[in-house]
Amino acid sequence: MAVDPDIRRRVVFGRRRGHKLRPLRRALMRDLLPQIEIDLGPEGAPIAPRSLFSGGTKEVWLEIGFGAGEHLAWQAARRPDVGFIGCEIFHNGVSTLLNQIATENLSNVRIFADDAHLLLARLGAGGITRLFLLFPDPWPKKRHQKRRMMAPENITRLADIMADGGEFRFATDHPEYARWTLLQMMAERRFRWLAESPGDWRERPGDWPETRYESKARKAGRAPMFLRYERLPRGGAAGGIL
Repeated sequence: MAVDPDIRRRVVFGRRRGHKLRPLRRALMRDLLPQIEIDLGPEGAPIAPRSLFSGGTKEVWLEIGFGAGEHLAWQAARRPDVGFIGCEIFHNGVSTLLNQIATENLSNVRIFADDAHLLLARLGAGGITRLFLLFPDPWPKKRHQKRRMMAPENITRLADIMADGGEFRFATDHPEYARWTLLQMMAERRFRWLAESPGDWRERPGDWPETRYESKARKAGRAPMFLRYERLPRGGAAGGIL
């Protein structure tokens, strides 16, 4: 699968670097990151997610934009038989996750420290069992909406890489972005919204820890929404409820 030239030329919006890293974090970026960083390798070669992990890995989960990595590290610590891929372009966030990986001795995490679109374009079909997109930038201005991750072409690609019966989890504290996401997901017939009552999107499941973004939203008086979707078996179709 060749990488679309438009993807290679994509401008990554948002910061890559923040404050200067402390010596320990710089050392982790220098020494640990190269050991667990995903190398896309030659163009055109699809990547089988399980091939990035040890032979005992039962399935692979992917988090796009893991921020400081607290959710990913929490999940990885509790599921050693699952391989976790985290995408994040912000180097300070990457260094924070590296610190958690080193402290908790997590061997089942791999990091792609670049634009997630580049990795999505290379992942083989059906290899991701669970996918997370938690509190992404809503890009609220109309002229910036094309930058949203929950755009039709991206949702199509998410459906491509997910395994039959896999689960996609999305969270936002931005009402308009939640509505946008619901509408975009309804158009992708390979996903089925799992909500059966308001509590299903107002409350997190027990295996979904609170992140700093959620905590910040609640302190500011914003109510997060938690959307869960099932990837239907190949050949299936789905609708949604609003």
